[in-house]
Amino acid sequence: MSSTPGSQREAYQPPAAGSSGVGRSYAPAPAGTMFYLCAECGVKVGINKGEPIRCKECGHRILYKQRTTRMVQFEAR
Repeated sequence: MSSTPGSQREAYQPPAAGSSGVGRSYAPAPAGTMFYLCAECGVKVGINKGEPIRCKECGHRILYKQRTTRMVQFEAR
């Protein structure tokens, strides 16, 4: 292997914040935070592990899990 400048691989460069915000209009959540929709007022509620399941706006206890944003494909026979 020669150590010429053109033969070395470039190091991985993570994307810069805000450079590719396709489909993301919110800040990244802390690890373990799940987002749910309140059945009463429709507010997006972030809940961490161990927190009570309750809307922080109206106190309602029925929350719906948000649909996944990744593609889900089923095989039919």
